[in-house]
Amino acid sequence: MSDRSLVPLLSETEGADLDAGIVGDTLYERSRAIVAAPDLSRKVTIAYRTARDWFGRRLARGSGRTSAPMPARPGRPDRPLLVAPRDMPRRSRGGEGSGKIALVHSLAHIELNAVDLTWDLIGRFIDEPMPRSFFDDWVQVGLEEAKHFALLDRRLKELGAAYGDLPAHDGLWQAAEATGHDLTARLAVIPLVLEARGLDVTPSMGEKLREAGDQATAAILDVIYRDERRHVAFGAKWFRFLCDRERRAPEPAFHDLVRTYFRGALKPPFNDRARSEAGLTPGFYKPLASLTG
Repeated sequence: MSDRSLVPLLSETEGADLDAGIVGDTLYERSRAIVAAPDLSRKVTIAYRTARDWFGRRLARGSGRTSAPMPARPGRPDRPLLVAPRDMPRRSRGGEGSGKIALVHSLAHIELNAVDLTWDLIGRFIDEPMPRSFFDDWVQVGLEEAKHFALLDRRLKELGAAYGDLPAHDGLWQAAEATGHDLTARLAVIPLVLEARGLDVTPSMGEKLREAGDQATAAILDVIYRDERRHVAFGAKWFRFLCDRERRAPEPAFHDLVRTYFRGALKPPFNDRARSEAGLTPGFYKPLASLTG
């Protein structure tokens, strides 16, 4: 079965209302609706339906020049309380009770931001002169990020909690704001810094969860890790494409863009094997780690 089929991702119940309330007949309009939606179930539903329609050739690409602009910030429910990263309470390392809920809640928040970051990339750069295969790749990413959030949201409910029960940090969207004018910078920071970090930390996180007896959450992390390797590979592929078109050497361009637009350090240890398999070789990130770490 094609990797771009939605059939394995949706149960009959989840897919039953895909048509309800879906607005817009272009990829741009749908992307804008996903980012703007404050109802998270609706955000996921529109993402699922948009991917199905795009790969089914039922959506035109559209243009941001003739429609309402992309939202300055993503739609969100009233909860969770968003605070600065430095004000986040320290998370317990325990594998039971509140510590487990806090971990899953934190992961759900990261994946929710990934949903909005991906669909914002699609919508904000819809008028860039890029081939259809570029949008094919990022619609696939947007679908998978929605799936990740839905899996973690469901896991929270299984643990007797819900997304929004705990505070969450408000730092991830800064990357979108900083790179909203430059597709090459967006690709450098989102997939090649933020998603690549997931390749470093997710395997050990899954091992610790299994040691604590939480096979269910560990299995979700296995899915996320598998998908993230593809997301980083898409980022590396299209970053190199743009550098070639602009006649820029990819590694120095990456160093300049990360120094300019990313707040923070690239911290080892790195999963060199997974990064390299995704096309992100050490010459991209290790010089930055030595300078900023």
